[in-house]
Amino acid sequence: MAELYIVGLVAAVLTMGYLSIYPKIAGSNINKISLCDIACSLFVFVLVGSKFWGTGYVFNAILFSTNWFWFTLFIYVLIEIPLAIWYVKKHGVQFEGKL
Repeated sequence: MAELYIVGLVAAVLTMGYLSIYPKIAGSNINKISLCDIACSLFVFVLVGSKFWGTGYVFNAILFSTNWFWFTLFIYVLIEIPLAIWYVKKHGVQFEGKL
């Protein structure tokens, strides 16, 4: 059940970010997208950490078992990659130029 909580939280935060927050705040600016993504990921990790830090709960990711941090990171990356690819294509994000 804890795994479902993390998957749902990550899915909700990333969906809201990529469909609502990022287009309004960042548009196609990769630096602003990165800052927004850092804020969203920190939000998720603070929520999950506050609930599971120190509990010793073992999360099952089908192929392996791990603690809350690595499970959250794995799920976050797994959900974010397709959303990020879609966002980059839809908004014409360029990765070239000055940083």
